[in-house]
Amino acid sequence: MTQHFLNTQDWSIGGLQYLLEQASAFKASKLGDQLKGKSIALLFFNPSMRTRTSFELGAFQLGAHAVVLQPGKDAWPIEFELGTVMDGDTEEHIIEVAKVLSGYVDMIAVRAFPKFIDWQEDRQDKVLNAFAKYATVPVINMETITHPCQELAHILALQEHFGTRDLRGKKYLLTWTYHPKALNTAVANSALTIASRMGMDVTLLCPNDQYLLDERYMGWAERNARESGGSVQVSHDIASAYAGADVVYAKSWGALPYFGQWQGEIPMREQNRHFIVDEAKMALTNNGVFSHCLPLRRNVKASDGVMDSKACIAVQEAENRLHVQKAIMDTLINHPEIT
Repeated sequence: MTQHFLNTQDWSIGGLQYLLEQASAFKASKLGDQLKGKSIALLFFNPSMRTRTSFELGAFQLGAHAVVLQPGKDAWPIEFELGTVMDGDTEEHIIEVAKVLSGYVDMIAVRAFPKFIDWQEDRQDKVLNAFAKYATVPVINMETITHPCQELAHILALQEHFGTRDLRGKKYLLTWTYHPKALNTAVANSALTIASRMGMDVTLLCPNDQYLLDERYMGWAERNARESGGSVQVSHDIASAYAGADVVYAKSWGALPYFGQWQGEIPMREQNRHFIVDEAKMALTNNGVFSHCLPLRRNVKASDGVMDSKACIAVQEAENRLHVQKAIMDTLINHPEIT
């Protein structure tokens, strides 16, 4: 059976720690030949800066060749529904695309955001799962409705900051923060998943229950906490949530009940601009570290003072994307037994 990297929840804690250790090794020694002669197709259905750069460079630095494709732009639009009469805009079906690419390359990586119209449809993650179903080579999630590569980069940055692989017992605050647009829940889903997996005491801070994450990821977090010895709670109170936090991770996302009806969410979102991460809130923490997946709108999501402080490790986390993705590619090709 082909091993994929679709979600960290699919991997054992031992497998995740192996990836993190490999990432640390690649960070110490960037160049290698672990993927010499190999290739990877990077399919971007949505824009990218960090993801595309880090995957292309990561493949190059290990001796592989990356082919970048943008379906609908420089490649044919792809149909993902089964049994459909393809008399519209799509030119190729995923069944052929995945099989043909599998004959060309050794790995396939996919970035495909939700359509933001129907969450019940989007939560099926059809694009990613279709590639995993029909491809005969490993498939990597470059962000869909979760962002597992970001998860590992985040955890590696925390391990580096605290000087230990063991993050159990750390007080971890995942806070919603304002953005003028309704954004994907992917990074929030992933942060909740990996923080609970690592045994941290997680608080999800958001304006009200309408901003709670999907029940799948809330359920994963609760199960992870039971297994790891950590905890998960929800708070709508800013001061108590920040109090004593060791980690503050900020992300904006749209309220799921308003999927496809975003105009109705605007008044509620606008009332919560005060969720911005600023110096006053960080002063409530236990000399906490701050991070964000980037890109970040300064003085909207977080203040200049926070972003420019020594507590901010967002840039370090972004750099770690290069190293963890090299670890993922190397492991899928050379150590597929690790899961």
